[in-house]
Amino acid sequence: MIEEQQRQFEDIAPYPDSVFHEKMKHLVKEPGFEHAIKWVLPEIDYHEFCNELLQVKDKDMFQRKIMAPFLEMLAAKTTSGVSIDGLDRVDPNKAYTFITNHRDIVLDTSFLNLCFLRVNYPTTQVAIGNNLLIYEWINDLVRLNKSFIVKRDLPRVKALEAAKELSEYIHYTVGVENQSVWIAERQGRSKDSSDMAQDSLVKMLALGGKGGFRENIAEINLLPVSISYEYDPNDYLKAREFLLRRNDPEFKKTQRDDLFAMETGLLRPKGRVHFTVGCQLSDAILSLDPEMDKSSLAREVCNIIDCQIHSGYKIFPINYVAYDQLLKTDEFASKYTAEEAREFDRYIQEQLTKVDVPELTSDDREYLYQMMLTMYANPLRNKLQARDHCHDYCSRIMDK
Repeated sequence: MIEEQQRQFEDIAPYPDSVFHEKMKHLVKEPGFEHAIKWVLPEIDYHEFCNELLQVKDKDMFQRKIMAPFLEMLAAKTTSGVSIDGLDRVDPNKAYTFITNHRDIVLDTSFLNLCFLRVNYPTTQVAIGNNLLIYEWINDLVRLNKSFIVKRDLPRVKALEAAKELSEYIHYTVGVENQSVWIAERQGRSKDSSDMAQDSLVKMLALGGKGGFRENIAEINLLPVSISYEYDPNDYLKAREFLLRRNDPEFKKTQRDDLFAMETGLLRPKGRVHFTVGCQLSDAILSLDPEMDKSSLAREVCNIIDCQIHSGYKIFPINYVAYDQLLKTDEFASKYTAEEAREFDRYIQEQLTKVDVPELTSDDREYLYQMMLTMYANPLRNKLQARDHCHDYCSRIMDK
């Protein structure tokens, strides 16, 4: 029965360990993979690195022997530290659906898994959209690294079939294989850093299972985690996208845009990176009124997720500066120094010089500046709102 279920999901699941070596042998021969490795690790001896990869036997060994040292190196080079609160709320013998806000295409879940690897906790399987699998070797790499595929941009009927398959896979992985999964609370990153869970994602999670709406979501052990980056390397790219969409509502990103965003997020400085593990949500979900319709239930689940994630933000001095500047107030002046305020302004101006839009008007420049302030002010705005409106279920992680 379990083998049949595994075959049912083989087009989206991580590669089984039985084919790990075969897939790795193919991957290391890919010119695109070699180019990417040498780009990220310019001093590496690629031949020696390939030999090391070919000694790896399975996905867990790959994560502990290859990915953990790589992520530690990346954290040392591009952050001022990666930290986590609330690990005592994670039982390493239990499987969860970790649901987080979404800041960086690659590193949100990578750094979360690094926190787990540091304490020898099991890592998570990772949801990744097929829109990011631009080349076949990327598909192979992520599935060797415990990722499962989210099919996007499908016709309506196919989209519903894919959503049901994805939900059933998550239920199977958490409930039968006892492996945790990670999924972002919405499709795509929150460009303005105002993170809100998406009703459609919650509805998708309820498609798997054999119970009612509440029971199906409760059985996958939703556990929100807040992600806080001091600096977002992609901030100016997000501001640029806002501007281009404002000026042309039909604007669409290209694959090159996604690749550059992945590269920028991976390699550029991020300051401090912090995770806060919230509270497991099954009891809260089962306590919701069963008489509510599915849309209302989904919205209530989203509200609970939002409260958890917003309450768990770590607020940095630049968030206070951005809030005061955006709202033209000195409400939080005691939270930062005059030098920190000047340094933040210098940072914003420097980032805005990277925006490659021709013939920027003064109005365009002001709009870009305001969007940058908004991105850094919104985590504080949302945390303040959570403090005022989420007293009950979020109280355990409030004011971290």
